[in-house]
Amino acid sequence: MSDVIRRHGLVSLVGAGPGDPGLLTRKAENLLGRADVVIHDALVSPAVIAMARQGAEIIHRRELGEGAQEALNQALIRHSRLGHRVVRLKGGDPCVFGRGGEEAWALSQAGLPFEIVPGVSAGIAAAAYAGIPLTHRMLASDVTFVTGHEDPAKSESAINWKQLVHTGGTLVIFMGVRHLNEIMDRLVENGISSETPAAVIEWATTPMQRTVVGTVGCISERVVQQGLDHPALTIVGRVVELRDDLAWFDRRPLWKRRILVTRAEEQAPELVEALREVGAGVITLPSIAFAPPSNSELLDNAIDELSEGERFDWVLFTSTNAV
Repeated sequence: MSDVIRRHGLVSLVGAGPGDPGLLTRKAENLLGRADVVIHDALVSPAVIAMARQGAEIIHRRELGEGAQEALNQALIRHSRLGHRVVRLKGGDPCVFGRGGEEAWALSQAGLPFEIVPGVSAGIAAAAYAGIPLTHRMLASDVTFVTGHEDPAKSESAINWKQLVHTGGTLVIFMGVRHLNEIMDRLVENGISSETPAAVIEWATTPMQRTVVGTVGCISERVVQQGLDHPALTIVGRVVELRDDLAWFDRRPLWKRRILVTRAEEQAPELVEALREVGAGVITLPSIAFAPPSNSELLDNAIDELSEGERFDWVLFTSTNAV
């Protein structure tokens, strides 16, 4: 494998987490800082993409062809053969409904080196940020992840809905918000009570997060009324009852406030992190930068005048930058 890596570039299939840049793993951040090429999905947070090495080529997967998985696979193979370090950034975890297995298989068949870097799955993070524990000793001892949007090329569904219903645990449905009414009907048809608690979480872990709670019987109607849409995740089970007491993310003091930070790029991170901790959505747009003067003569002369003490009695510094 080491000989292959020396001849070709390593492709890293990286989970970018569900949206909150603070949930990115240290390994993922390190790989972004060394990448030559970053190919990312639409739902990857801009704050995560911004961690890429300056000068790295940033490619939105749609630039490779809308919905064309084969074109994306070929792009990974091409960049690897050119010797590039490639980071393939996927929302959540690359192998939880993220086609990471398909891309890894294509690289394997091409004889190219790759690695898979897990990320925080949206299925776990959305529930946690909505104040809904997926398991609870008194309410749910198992949890099942299932897609609400199967490959349309399939002749029939591969999901055993009756089996899912009869586990009695928590059900987490990915990508199913646009088929929610049909999915809830199927659950009821297979034996789940229409009074079972359910929740839909839109844009989980981001400042745009919204959560709608109801039951299997009414949740689809409430989602339509509130206008929730993709990306959203659905949780079905008694653990949803705990949200009233455990919700924390959307109860922070600056929740739903969007704040623009214009500080210099190297000075912004501490303020940005402090604002995010109290719930603010932060946009960074540096409007100032600090660099040495191209000609220091004017500055030198001004300092000389200050040191002579003939024209000025006091010197006031208004910021650490001035000092």
